[in-house]
Amino acid sequence: MSKLDSFDITKRWPSDNPDIIQLYSFPTPNGVKVSIALEELGLPYEAHLVTLADADVKSPEFLSLNPNNKIPAIVDPDGPEGEAIGLFESGAILIYLAEKTGRLMGTNEREKYEVQKWLMFQMGGVGPMFGQLGFFFKFAGSEIEDPRPRNRYINEVKRLLGVLDKQLDGRDWVAGDFSIADIAIVPWLQTLEKFYGAQDVVGLYSFKNVVSYIERFAARPAVQAGWVQPPRPE
Repeated sequence: MSKLDSFDITKRWPSDNPDIIQLYSFPTPNGVKVSIALEELGLPYEAHLVTLADADVKSPEFLSLNPNNKIPAIVDPDGPEGEAIGLFESGAILIYLAEKTGRLMGTNEREKYEVQKWLMFQMGGVGPMFGQLGFFFKFAGSEIEDPRPRNRYINEVKRLLGVLDKQLDGRDWVAGDFSIADIAIVPWLQTLEKFYGAQDVVGLYSFKNVVSYIERFAARPAVQAGWVQPPRPE
């Protein structure tokens, strides 16, 4: 009997190797946080494509693991005390993986909280605000004639870029050594060009430290591998 048998999600997304971490995700900025972390940490995992369609994220099987119907989520058959554990929320998963391996979250208590501080900066600020920018600038909200919503999020993204640019002055990574904070933040920075085409409207290239930061991050082999896991449907 597999440790995964008690997780209903495996009925819809069965595992080929139930002894390794199971990732249920889609290559969005939130989704690739986890695949990049798994690649950086060298943890074996099996990636299952969960599309953003209601048929997947609102299916009973997916909701059994994440009642908030959002990717990513994981099941680790080798969780605390050797028991399987299911997790959702990308920030929580990043902390779990870092603590499981003792990597990517500093080497002492002070460094750990510095990393967590900037991780929460992404979870509470960068992710929600960049996501709203995408909606009002690129996607359905762009059809709204009133410019106020769009301008609000353009200005807020500029402000957040300024915060990051100042923090990155004289350093390669946002919280000291490369960490889960960087893994959380940079995929959202990459969306400005990759998904939204908003790099000019927010003045991305005027934030020189941020631009260099994105380039350093994108050059990492684990980042390149993580961005395409699980592969998008053709």
